[in-house]
Amino acid sequence: MSVPLFSDASEMGQKPLSISQLTMAVKNQIEPKFEDVWVVGEISNCKPWRSGHIYLTLKDNQSQLRSVIWKGVANRLRFEMEDGLEVVARGHLEVYSPRGEYSLIIEQIHPKGLGTLELAFRQLREKLQKEGLFDSERKTELPFFPRRIVLVTSPSGAAVRDLLQVILRRMPGSRIWVSPVRVQGEGAASEIVDALKTVDSLNMDVAILARGGGSLEDLWCFNEESVVRTIAGMRTPVVTAIGHEVDVTLSDLVADQRALTPSEAGELVVPDRQELSGWLVGLYRQLTGSVSGRINSARMALDALASRPVLKRPQEHIYQAARECDEWGERARRAVIARFSDSHQEMEKLSRTLESLSPVKVLGRGYSLTYSETMKTLLKDPFQLVKGDFIRTYLSGGEVLSRVEEVRDQKTVDLG
Repeated sequence: MSVPLFSDASEMGQKPLSISQLTMAVKNQIEPKFEDVWVVGEISNCKPWRSGHIYLTLKDNQSQLRSVIWKGVANRLRFEMEDGLEVVARGHLEVYSPRGEYSLIIEQIHPKGLGTLELAFRQLREKLQKEGLFDSERKTELPFFPRRIVLVTSPSGAAVRDLLQVILRRMPGSRIWVSPVRVQGEGAASEIVDALKTVDSLNMDVAILARGGGSLEDLWCFNEESVVRTIAGMRTPVVTAIGHEVDVTLSDLVADQRALTPSEAGELVVPDRQELSGWLVGLYRQLTGSVSGRINSARMALDALASRPVLKRPQEHIYQAARECDEWGERARRAVIARFSDSHQEMEKLSRTLESLSPVKVLGRGYSLTYSETMKTLLKDPFQLVKGDFIRTYLSGGEVLSRVEEVRDQKTVDLG
């Protein structure tokens, strides 16, 4: 006999369920049994939404579990949710009917093997360090002698008493203001931020942020990002004295200087009166010694100058210069006379030469010069003339004016 693969539900005495009914039945079975459950797993696909909710997946080697952290719980988280982080979460299962999926609604979550605050501290320190907030180059040097000091601390704590005692002992008369804030618990960070901003607006010389020792939870307000960034943005130098020597907060790392204790902060901020007095005495002695040495050196230099002949008998130097001027004047006069005599002789020599070459001398030896009245020039060639031209002949004893009747060449003259 063959058995049908599919049978009608009515034939088997069962009424079919809708998907919604089946999903609701599963929801009613699962949610009451898993109202409070702890799970351990690794975070993946972590996505914070603009609404403030965080959606993520918790997984192990074999399975995955969709999870949700609603905004109210997410705002209270002290560490950064990131993929790969192994956590322990507490919450309840919820079946999402429209998709038939179940998720873990996380109400508490902690890093596995590492405290929540410690992880948050490490994450924020790494973030701020990458931004350069802890670099020594951006820190301000403390003033040597601050006149306006403000203490940002609890007015009832031991830190304020230690600070006042040390500062007033080292430098009596110091002007100190106390800005009272809570240094522990919820709301402490916002009070510290407001106090620091007020201090910075008052142009104080230095601010000391202090409190006594305590656990990591007690000191957590000094690790808040808002406090650290406020310190980093201040113009007023900030000294921190938080907890004990082994306690290091993010405020200590960003401050311009960190003191191990409140008492040490007081010593860092103001100089000791006795040490300052001794330093001033030493500076006075050094200054007087330096001035005395310069005075002695100047006196010796003045004595050396006074011993020079030029300063002992200044008129002698003037007389010597006058004698040298007279000698140079005499030399110049002689040089001018010699030069004039040489020039006179040279002139006479040239005159004799010119006189020997003078045309007048030539005429005296029987020669003559003929000048054409027509061409206004001396004649060198008879054929420069034509019949009827007037010529002027210069002789040693006078001149003759003639008119040309005939022009002959040299051959004709010789044959005649």
